[in-house]
Amino acid sequence: MNCTRRNIVKAGLLGSAFVALPAVARALPGLATKFRDQFYVGTAVSARSLNTPSGAFAATVAHQFNALTAENAMKPALLQPQMGEWRWQDADAIVRFAEQHQMLMHGHTLVWHSQTPDWFFQNKQGEPADKATLYRRQEEYINAVVGRYKGRVHSWDVVNEAEDEGKGWRKSHWYNICGPEFMERAFRLAHAADPKAHLCYNDYNMHLPQKREFLVKLFKDYIKRGVPIHGVGLQGHVGLDYPSLDELEKTIVAMADLGLKVHITELDVDVLPAPWQLASADISTKFEYDKSLNPYVDGLPDAVNQQLSARYVELFKLFIKHQQHIGRVTFWGVGDGDSWKNNFPVPGRTNYPLLFDRNLKPKPAYNALVALKL
Repeated sequence: MNCTRRNIVKAGLLGSAFVALPAVARALPGLATKFRDQFYVGTAVSARSLNTPSGAFAATVAHQFNALTAENAMKPALLQPQMGEWRWQDADAIVRFAEQHQMLMHGHTLVWHSQTPDWFFQNKQGEPADKATLYRRQEEYINAVVGRYKGRVHSWDVVNEAEDEGKGWRKSHWYNICGPEFMERAFRLAHAADPKAHLCYNDYNMHLPQKREFLVKLFKDYIKRGVPIHGVGLQGHVGLDYPSLDELEKTIVAMADLGLKVHITELDVDVLPAPWQLASADISTKFEYDKSLNPYVDGLPDAVNQQLSARYVELFKLFIKHQQHIGRVTFWGVGDGDSWKNNFPVPGRTNYPLLFDRNLKPKPAYNALVALKL
């Protein structure tokens, strides 16, 4: 499926999405409306957040965005925690919300080394499963999930984070048991389950030259052999001064040159000191709490707010420059209070990576984006 705004409009999936909303939500310019001629603007949510009693969160989401991603509810550990046990409730609720508000629904994620239950990779004795067993489970899982949402989830992150920081294939259970073909097989299975769905590979730190080169070579081979890959998700977990816009642009151009649609999939800007040499989005990474790593517990200083605004503006200017190749820009959350960055990679910090504060009020960065001249 070619997930352009024009095709979704023709399909009747976009329309008057922002009617009958509370005045507090309607009073703000909508990001989706602001960038309607450039790309979709999305966010990641949980079913619990959409169901908060005040309704302010749901109203903000419906007014500000026209694309939706389930932050966790569609990951294997949440959908199928035990063999034969399916938990569809939260994922179903998010899909219904997207449909009710005529939003593009993106599925995240079918195949991942993390947040997949241990049983998936084990036999009855708790030992590593053999290749045939894991492939059978892969097929059953993709058929069940993609089949359930066929025609309702418009695009999927088929495989997430299979490359290991420029070192080649991540030595995950998927790779160790099946070899690299597990990824190609996942794309073919997803395409068979829903031939109209837009299928993506999603990863972080794709601005790194070695990582970019590895994936470009891989995708060239896939395209040559007819593997149904249609897009690539560049996780936008960035900081105030990393990565460089130049390296990020090189990756956007390299993927676009392959004919792949580019999506910015998990955008947030970390404003806190980084306790590492190379920023990562690997959720298994943890550092001990230290006060020096949590300097803004009482609020973000004006000077840092200005830096955050400037960073978002320069990022969006880059996305607008390449708008013909970018299908979607999705923020990883709505308000600062719900961001995973408060606990990653140092649990218990107070972070401010998004456009809305802990009370869902717009921050200077939001105002800077809606003021951009297009």
